[in-house]
Parts: sequence; C-alpha cells; structure tokens
Amino acid sequence: MRRVISAAAAAAALALAVSACGSGDSGDAAAPAKPAVADPAQISGEITWWDTTRPDSEGPTFQKLIKEFEAAYPKIKVKYVNVPSDQAQNQFQTAAQAGTGAPDVIRSEVAWTSQFASLGYLQPLDGTRAVDNESDYLAGPLSSTKYDGKTYAVPQVTDTLALLYNKKLLKEAGYEEAPKTVEELKKVALDIKAKTGVNGLALNVDSYFLLPFIYGEGGDLLDVQNKKIVVNSPENAKAMAEVADLVASGAAAKPALQDSYANAMTALKDGKAAMIYNGPWALSEVYQGKEFKDKTNLGIAPVPAGSVKAGAPTGGWNLAIYAGSKNIDASYEFLRFMSSAGSLATVSGDLGLLPTRASSFDDAKVKGNPDVAIFKPILDTAVGRPWIPEGGQLFQPLLEGYQALLAGTKPEDMLKQVDEQYHGIMKDWS
Repeated sequence: MRRVISAAAAAAALALAVSACGSGDSGDAAAPAKPAVADPAQISGEITWWDTTRPDSEGPTFQKLIKEFEAAYPKIKVKYVNVPSDQAQNQFQTAAQAGTGAPDVIRSEVAWTSQFASLGYLQPLDGTRAVDNESDYLAGPLSSTKYDGKTYAVPQVTDTLALLYNKKLLKEAGYEEAPKTVEELKKVALDIKAKTGVNGLALNVDSYFLLPFIYGEGGDLLDVQNKKIVVNSPENAKAMAEVADLVASGAAAKPALQDSYANAMTALKDGKAAMIYNGPWALSEVYQGKEFKDKTNLGIAPVPAGSVKAGAPTGGWNLAIYAGSKNIDASYEFLRFMSSAGSLATVSGDLGLLPTRASSFDDAKVKGNPDVAIFKPILDTAVGRPWIPEGGQLFQPLLEGYQALLAGTKPEDMLKQVDEQYHGIMKDWS
C-alpha cells in the first residue's frame, strides 16, 4: 500500500481526465443497476480484480479471501491481478477510456474514486447487493465512496499516518517515549544521532507524508466550501520551513528524491534510522526487518504535533466496479463479500490494516492485533481530505514542490509554484 505516485503516471492521469471530459465519451456508460437475483449463489461468471496491495506481505491474505469467496460462490471465478499502486490509476484510466482491458473490479485509492466516477468509469452501486449494512461503515471511509449524491464504491480499508520508532534506539539515547511535537522530534533525532551514531529520522519524500506538517500548523491545500486554493499560506510556509530544517540540522538524513519510501523503510528495518512516518499498511513489512523480529521493539505513536495540533491525514482504499463490466452481478457479490465485517476482520487481524466497519473492531481477530488498537485513536482524530474529482491530481504538484524544497527552494517560492499548478488544474477556483 505504498503511497508513491510517479510523475509520469500522475501527468498521464491528468491528461486523460481532461481529454475524457472534453470528448463527451468516457467509455461504456454506467448501466442501471439490475434487480437482485433470487439466489445469489447461482450467479456465474469470471471477474478480474486488480489488487494494489504489496504482493509478498499482503497479497496472500487477499488471495485467501478469494478462495473463501469462490467456495461460497462456486459458479464465480476470480482472476487475481496485482497491479503496483503507483501504476494502477493510470492503467485503469487508459483501459476504461479505450473501453477494453479494464478489470471488472478495481481496488481504488480513496482520492481516485470520485475522479473515476466523474468520468463515467464506475458502476453506481446504490440499491445493489454490493452495498450491505451501510450504516455499519465508519463515516470517514464511507464519505470517500460518494460522488454527486451516488455511491460508486465500498470501503475496503482505511488508514492514517503515525510515527513508527525503534524503542531500543530511543532508550539508548535516553528516551522512554516518542516525541510529541515537531520541536521534540528534532531534539530526539539529534540526540539519537549523537549518542548512537544512527540517523534519528528518515523522511519519505511523498505528498501524503507532507500533510502532517501542513495540518500541524493549521494549514491545508483547499478551502472546498468556498472553492478557494489555500496552499500558499503563512501556515504552510512555516510547515515547509520545519521540514527543511529537519534535514538541514541533521535531525533527518538527507533523503534521495527517488525511492525515498523504500529507503526509509529499509533504514528503519535495518536499524539505520530510529524513526519514520508511516501507516498501518507498512507494519507487515516492518516486522520482516531484523530490528523487529521482536515485535515489541516497534513503537507506534501519533504524528508529532505542530504549533496548532497533531494532524495525521486520512487515507485508504475502496472497491469499485468498472461501468463496462460484463459481469456486473458477479462483481456485486464480490464487493459484498470482500467488504463484509468478517472479511475486513480477517484483513485487519492478519495485516494490521484498519477495518472500515465499526463492528469489525469488536471481532476477536481484530482485538487480537494490538497494532490496530494503537492506530484506532489516531484514526479517530485524523484530518479528512476533500473527496472531489480533482483530489487525486493535487499530489503531483505537491510532490514536485517537496522535492524542490529539499533541493534548496525557499518555502514561499515552493508554495507559489504549487499554487500556480493547482490553479491550472482547478481553473474556476480562486
């Protein structure tokens, strides 16, 4: 579940979105929902599912669920295809626009869902068997499935960011607890480096991971209610200055601008960095590292607060059906099964991912995973993101700005550049 979006993919996605909106033809139009069949177990067909999880550490759990689904629905076969998360958005849009090659079901990042729906690529789900016990879903994840008053997906997992840290290294530097503020983060990181020789902090140069600093200073990217772009603000300038200072001071190792996610993860797992920002999706990989063979050595804490608050972003993944699918009824049943409280509990229990149903948190499998319990209160206070069609296009300009910041561009100039690109995307916003 890496949150890395390549520049090429994002640029291509934006170009496709613009061309699709201008052509008046976004592929196969969404057909009206069919009435439920008398016996769902008699539905037959083959569906293709594009999964975006990490194939080595997460994929086996989802393939296990597919076998359970096929046992419950013996006339439906599922073709499982793992597509890297940084390629899936572009690949799906290309296939959907062409009207060929798109999967029946896609695991859609929450920021993509409204964009795909606005282009006519997703099947509406209201009144279908795909949506089961909607009131059981957490409000945040559920809101990401809606566009223009209709439902276009079901929530699969939700997430947020936390500070992951090596308890042993912090203790060697004299700390029993994780830093609670960005100011403390800098001090603790510098002390770790001075006393252990290990880098205190490893940064991931990715837009999603920049949001805690922005939210922490009371900043934001958009004022959706007033259709105003607010990325170029004094609050955000202060946040960017803090990030730049973490690197300039040596509190954070100077990151490579490419592959920073993998580098930060490797550094934490190998004991070459004491702290990183990451989410629940990373835990299964972290525990494969030599430093965390003893799982109790991993600490999980809320992201350090800025001068205003601790502001972790809200993320996650949905399951959606391609509007041109030839196996709509089978796809409805697949979504219903994969988003059931039991299936979500299996994913959460096995992988530590956060379920999107309230009832799943009461399941013994979920209660048996202490990492979920740690992340739940962090999730409860996470900052919501705007679920608008342009939401997925906001990350690339911010990523380019982040890279420029670490290359020496002043915070004010960096934000001005991002602001200009945002106005190019959202031309009718002030």
